[in-house]
Amino acid sequence: MANIRARLKMFMLPIAMLCGWLFHQPVEAVQFLSPYLIFTMLLITFCRVNISEFRITALTWKVVGVQMIGCVVLYFSIAPFDSVLAQGAMLCFLCPTATAAPVITAMLGGSIITLVAISVLSNVWAALFAPLMFTIALGDNGLNIDFLATFGTIMAKVGPMIVGPMVLALLLRIVAPKVHRFIHDNQSISFYLWSIVLIIVVGRVTTFALSEPSERIPQMIILTIAAGIICAIQFIVGRRLGRRHGDAVAGAQGLGQKNTLLAVWMALTFLDPLASIAPAAYIIWQNSFNSLQIWLKARRDSKNS
Repeated sequence: MANIRARLKMFMLPIAMLCGWLFHQPVEAVQFLSPYLIFTMLLITFCRVNISEFRITALTWKVVGVQMIGCVVLYFSIAPFDSVLAQGAMLCFLCPTATAAPVITAMLGGSIITLVAISVLSNVWAALFAPLMFTIALGDNGLNIDFLATFGTIMAKVGPMIVGPMVLALLLRIVAPKVHRFIHDNQSISFYLWSIVLIIVVGRVTTFALSEPSERIPQMIILTIAAGIICAIQFIVGRRLGRRHGDAVAGAQGLGQKNTLLAVWMALTFLDPLASIAPAAYIIWQNSFNSLQIWLKARRDSKNS
């Protein structure tokens, strides 16, 4: 039975991505479930976390530093040649750590508490930094952006998804220890919930891409390739930073796994809508990489068992 579960995990995420692509139209009807599924996944993951161990470490600052510096360097390097590509590339770096990143980190054997610290600081800095970068990207039109309103909107979107599950997990530990223990001992549930979320996310990206006019296909291809290169760079740099501090997995996931749905929303709300193709493509790239990592780990675990 354990061998069957291991094999299922090896292929679950690629199957989920394929299902999202094939059934993208029906998926639209259930896309509203994504926040609730992610909230539940994080609750399950945080039940493994001892909140008293939460620390902002040197790795946390380094990952967030790369996130901020990378988006500035990329934007100003590309903007003179292609403003839309510059905006898309900037978003792929500026975008904060995914709220679901602790789930994948746990599956890969990384430190959840380290990843939670990275996720919290990454989201705060992205909310602070995004209005400034959007103002620069939009030039004179950027003067219409209200910094405090933008900060509040972004934090309102990501804050409850991070803080809510942490608070609920802590409350369960105190008032319902048996329930907390049950969740603690059944962490594999989060993997299957993540697969459902991935079906929904890929379905939404597919629908979005198909709705774009055909004359934009060449630029969409460039944005897609750029997103793949940026994704690879961030996973590699994050892993190297993490290895120096004893947690390559948390470093890689903290920098490489992004809240790309938030980035798509930011592009559609504040920037050129076409720039949203880059973070939309990043969804596919990062989940392909995560699928490969989980497959390789499951393969290693099956050989060692």
